[in-house]
Amino acid sequence: MTRSLELLHMTVFSQCFSPCGKFLVAGNNLGQMTLQGHEDYIHCLALREQQRECVSGSEDGSVRIWDLRTGAQTHKIEVYKYEECARPQYGKWISCLATDSDWMVCGGGPKLSLWHLRSMTPTTIFPLQESQQQVMFYQDMILCAGQAPCVNHCQINGEIRAQIPSTPRCVYSLSVNESSQENKVLTAAGNSPKIDVFTNFRYCAFSLTFT
Repeated sequence: MTRSLELLHMTVFSQCFSPCGKFLVAGNNLGQMTLQGHEDYIHCLALREQQRECVSGSEDGSVRIWDLRTGAQTHKIEVYKYEECARPQYGKWISCLATDSDWMVCGGGPKLSLWHLRSMTPTTIFPLQESQQQVMFYQDMILCAGQAPCVNHCQINGEIRAQIPSTPRCVYSLSVNESSQENKVLTAAGNSPKIDVFTNFRYCAFSLTFT
C-alpha cells in the first residue's frame, strides 16, 4: 500500500542521458535514487562520463558528486553557504546544473555560478537577478534561462553577451539539436503553449504551438 501511494504521488523532476546514449539517470520528489544522501527532492542531474561520476542538485541546497563505480558520495557543495553566491531571500534550492570536464555551473536560489571541480571553489558569479531553471555549456558560452522571458548567453568570465527575448515568461527547458549540423537549433519552452525555435541562437525564428 505504501509503495502504491508513493507511485501515485511521484513526480520526476530531472533526467539526463549519458553521452554514449546507453544510460538514463532520473530523480524524483521522493529522493529515491540508487545514490542516496540528499535530504529533499532532486531538481537536476549531470553525468561526467570520463570520471564515471554523477552530479546532482537538490531542494536541500546541495550539489553532490557520486562515484558511479562504488555508489559512494565523494563531494558535497552547499552553494548557499558561500557568501558571494547566497541569496537568502530566494532560498537555497539548486534548480539547474551542467558540467564540462573539470567545470560545473549551477544556480537556483543562489546566484548562477561557475565552479572548478578540482578545487571545489566558485570562480565566476553571473550578474543575473532572476533564478535560473536551465543551464548548459555550449561551445564557448553558457546558455541559461529561468524566471524571465529571455535566454541568456553568458561568457565564462561572467559577462552577459546577450539576452534573447522568448515567448514564455518563465523558461523551464532548453535543448539543442546536436544530432544535426545542418539543422542545429536551440529550443526554449516554459509557461506557454509555445516552444520557441532559435535557428541561429540570436533570435526566435518561429514558435511551435500546442493546439
